Amino acid sequence: MVNVALSNATVQENPLLTDYGTPFNLPPFYKIKNEHFLPAYEKAMAEHNREIDEIVSSQAAPTFENTVAAFDYSGYLLSEVGSIFSNLNSSHTNPELQEIAREITPLLSAHSTNILLNKDLFARIQTVNNQKENLNLNQEQSMLLEKTYKSFIRGGAALDGEKQERLREINSRMSVLTLQFGDNIRDETNSFELVIDNKEDLSGLPGDLLGSAAELAKERGYQGKWVFTHHNPSVMPFLAYADNRDLREKMKKTYINRCNNDNEYDNKEIIRELVNLRIERAGLLGYPTHASFVLEENMAGTPERVNEFLDELWEAAIPIAKQEAYDLQSMIYREGNDFRLMPWDWRYYAEKVRKDKFDLDEEETRPYFSMQNVIEGTFMVVENLWGLQFVKLDDAPRYHEDAEVYQVLEADGSHLGILYMDNYNRPSKRGGAWMSSFRKQSVRDGEFIHPVITINCNFSRPSGDSPSLLTFDEYTTFFHEFGHALHGLMSDCQYHTLSGTSVPRDFVELPSQVMENWARHPEVMTMFARHYQTGEVIPQELIGKIIEAGHFNQGFATVEYLATAIIDMDYHTLGEKKDFHPVEFEKRSMERAGLIPEIVPRWRSTYLSHIFSGGYSAGYYSYIWSGVLDADAFEAFVETSLFDRETAESFRKNILERGGTMDPMELYINFRGREPEIDPLLRQRGLK
Repeated sequence: MVNVALSNATVQENPLLTDYGTPFNLPPFYKIKNEHFLPAYEKAMAEHNREIDEIVSSQAAPTFENTVAAFDYSGYLLSEVGSIFSNLNSSHTNPELQEIAREITPLLSAHSTNILLNKDLFARIQTVNNQKENLNLNQEQSMLLEKTYKSFIRGGAALDGEKQERLREINSRMSVLTLQFGDNIRDETNSFELVIDNKEDLSGLPGDLLGSAAELAKERGYQGKWVFTHHNPSVMPFLAYADNRDLREKMKKTYINRCNNDNEYDNKEIIRELVNLRIERAGLLGYPTHASFVLEENMAGTPERVNEFLDELWEAAIPIAKQEAYDLQSMIYREGNDFRLMPWDWRYYAEKVRKDKFDLDEEETRPYFSMQNVIEGTFMVVENLWGLQFVKLDDAPRYHEDAEVYQVLEADGSHLGILYMDNYNRPSKRGGAWMSSFRKQSVRDGEFIHPVITINCNFSRPSGDSPSLLTFDEYTTFFHEFGHALHGLMSDCQYHTLSGTSVPRDFVELPSQVMENWARHPEVMTMFARHYQTGEVIPQELIGKIIEAGHFNQGFATVEYLATAIIDMDYHTLGEKKDFHPVEFEKRSMERAGLIPEIVPRWRSTYLSHIFSGGYSAGYYSYIWSGVLDADAFEAFVETSLFDRETAESFRKNILERGGTMDPMELYINFRGREPEIDPLLRQRGLK
């Protein structure tokens, strides 16, 4: 039980519970200590409970304003404290923060469940919902009422007492398991190191990778050696360029078996328990499967529609992947080798074929995509589209020296929001790339609350005199996350619940993925891509090679992604609880799909953080569903011009500003004038 009896002195001493006194009301990271979080959470939950009690105990008849809007406004302090803590625990964690997370997570789950199962609160919301036809609500108010009512139904408010009690137990247990799953991935990833002391074993590896590996070896006490890790900036180029096949095999096998080694980081039992708890919860709430429960809230609507969509794409992609495998095997034979192509060979020989077929070596492109160049290029694109300006704030509070802080201004110089960018990998940061917020946009007591957005990546750190040089994929990843940031920054909604990226999972990737289209465009690259040493603009010949090779290896990329999406759906369309072995389950899933042995799913079950510790369960398909939207949306610019202001403004007004205030298909039609078509995606990926 949380102890909420906090003294005034405790509150006054806690920077999370007092006025921040910082520019733009940014979190005062320089004051915040680990010991401040638990008392702040206790105070914030108590404050939230008080606000709920005020709504419930009101003698006035339930109305939209005194019940539904009041519920949306409640919990502001808890949102502030939780955003700061969760972002720090993801971006710059430590053992004490991790212990706090383990302690607070079940308490937060219980707090949320208690609110959703508060029968008096639900009765008031239900009363308002029953009167909705007579309330003359605007579009945003209607959507808030609909989503609020649904959240209580989906949270178990209509269940009897015994089922509600079981739901509390399930929610609490799942919150602990999802946290542990993610912790295990981070710790297992950080624990691996491939130490090389023989120079001959480094054959083929690019110089900047060797420089980073030598620096890391020195930091870890391996003087005169090289250390490679399972972090993407290390493992991916190692697999693409290391001539030593045995070492590639070791790197690949250990990478794809993370959290599957029967040690303290093993995730197999967590997967079994999580899947079965999700099945049980879906059944309690009246859904045949967890996927049915999730997809009710998404554009796709049903598991059947998702599976049909995945099947259509699989049928288009798998023949191309097989042809690519044939080409790679042919390269192996031409070199005089007789071994069969294996997963640890794919990236290595794909690079050889790319160079042979398109005269393109990925290492040729990296010098033109230094981190600073890419940031400046992104700013240029956004300024050309919407006139936004970015002013670096060197004196703003930061949680880590890597984080850069920018004030984002409208074209007229007015304040839009604050953007944190944290781009480099380190052991205290979880893997991958993501966008989040320290504060979402909303309107509160008549005041427009400007957003504070953060994006995180895991790119290679600058090494010696060399800046961080990005691969083409990393460069597009940065544009992707920046698109998410724009969705948060440009939000113009009344209610916190609906603002920014609070949209269905299979719609949220549209603003991010559409930005990748500009990243790949030749005109954009010539705007900013300059050699970090000579200042030379990226040559048109090299851009031509990049564009020509754009469809190369897309069978592989699409199939390894779809394989993970299929695994996700197979887990979450199970209708009954069962005992299963995750690795065997995954194997059977891939055999049914017809995955070729040369390709491994992009994310295997035991480190599939998207669905077992993130919010993408029964939703990993969303990236390619949104891919249909983004490819079709970008065609609106192709039909006009790359930086057509009228089209950009329409995209802003109908998509970026609107958050979850309307049905996503309506939002899209308002922008495009029609529903999206799949052909642009197939053309974009070379699948048609």
